Amino acid sequence: MIKKTIILGTLLLVQTAFIPPASAAKTIKGCEENRTTNVAFSQCLDGVKDAIDRELQTWINNQVFILEEVELVTGRSSALVMFKRSQSNFITFRENNCRWQYLALSPGTGAGPAYKKCYIKVSQSRIKELSQIN
Repeated sequence: MIKKTIILGTLLLVQTAFIPPASAAKTIKGCEENRTTNVAFSQCLDGVKDAIDRELQTWINNQVFILEEVELVTGRSSALVMFKRSQSNFITFRENNCRWQYLALSPGTGAGPAYKKCYIKVSQSRIKELSQIN
């Protein structure tokens, strides 16, 4: 388990080393403060969304590694199966939760950014949850 934690830490370090400093510092607030055009704002949110997706995937991988280790030690795979199911359900929830917000504003210019901001915030919530588990 310690080896997997060290490997995950190394992967996190390597992954963040390849992110350009400008995009690493971007947040929704940063995009809103530097908003020049709707297109630029949307592209900025895309960058934040991509970074959040990478971070979330890292936390998911970490949890899978931990649960695989538990499975090897105990012979029980139920926790891993449930985690994978919960992750699948989370993705469905996030998509539907943000989609209704998009549709409520559609076809206005605020619909796309509303979806992206929702996606980012819900993903950040999941990251926080996963980071507090172990």
